[in-house]
Amino acid sequence: MRRETDDHLVPTPEVSSQPDRESSASVDTTLVEDLGEAAEMIAFKHSVFALPFALMSLITAAGSGWPSARVWFWVVIAMVAARTAAMSFNRLADHQIDLQNPRTANRSLPAGRLSRRFTWVMTIGSTAVFVLAASRLNSLCLWLALPTLGVLLGYSLAKRFTSAAHLWLGFALGIAPIGAWIAVTGSIAAPSVVLGAAVVFWVAGFDTIYSLQDEDFDRAHGLKSLPSKMGADRALWIARVFHLTALTGFSIFALEAGGGWIRFTAVAAAACLMAWQHRLVRPGDLSRVDAAFFSANGLLAVVMCVCFIIAKIVG
Repeated sequence: MRRETDDHLVPTPEVSSQPDRESSASVDTTLVEDLGEAAEMIAFKHSVFALPFALMSLITAAGSGWPSARVWFWVVIAMVAARTAAMSFNRLADHQIDLQNPRTANRSLPAGRLSRRFTWVMTIGSTAVFVLAASRLNSLCLWLALPTLGVLLGYSLAKRFTSAAHLWLGFALGIAPIGAWIAVTGSIAAPSVVLGAAVVFWVAGFDTIYSLQDEDFDRAHGLKSLPSKMGADRALWIARVFHLTALTGFSIFALEAGGGWIRFTAVAAAACLMAWQHRLVRPGDLSRVDAAFFSANGLLAVVMCVCFIIAKIVG
């Protein structure tokens, strides 16, 4: 390219847009990496613990019909937003603890792969989305949105003052089927409370097993858990009691949902998977805790949900 002067034409340098393109590509790559890291931070795959039970409650609350597409959509949005808010805040609350624990030191925040500012934005943003989703369902969902967030976010502080933190976590997830029922009917009913209670004890049981890994660390740092308070043997016995209680709740809900061999097959499968995770873990052998925590429990939730959906379809 050339420009004219009074005397002659003078060549002018080309202005390359390459740096701008490289800068834009760098920003895009960083954003994708941050979002991927965020999904890992909030353990998005663990959504299989609560979401299937919310869906079971959703389809049961609808009676002989099915929930509308609008209800399905906003319930799923609410579930994802609630989990994101709870897990993001948990990572913020436990940042310093995670730094000191060898098992958690490589998590996104303590390892420096995500900033506290980014995590706060995720927490606040997902909280707002959860409230929006609740408002799009019905007035009772909206009224209960803030108390629900109090339970979800409060869990992150629970282990600082109570060994019943496992039950608190169970309650945080057990709210899901109750909320889904309210989304459909606008009211709370006994079947949703029964399923919610079953989820409370199921989660409390497997969280007790999972916390065996941190028994010594929790005791040394003044953090509360059943293993750190009672030791591994007694904690495992309590986890068994929790799971037997959960099975009772699952059985009652199966009856209230209409019974039938498909639903009771789901309960039988849950019993087998709970028994399997207790066989995987021993006080002196925690090498298979991850299998007990995610594989067995994730499969349990998905199998139960699929069976209840099939039972609903076949009538």
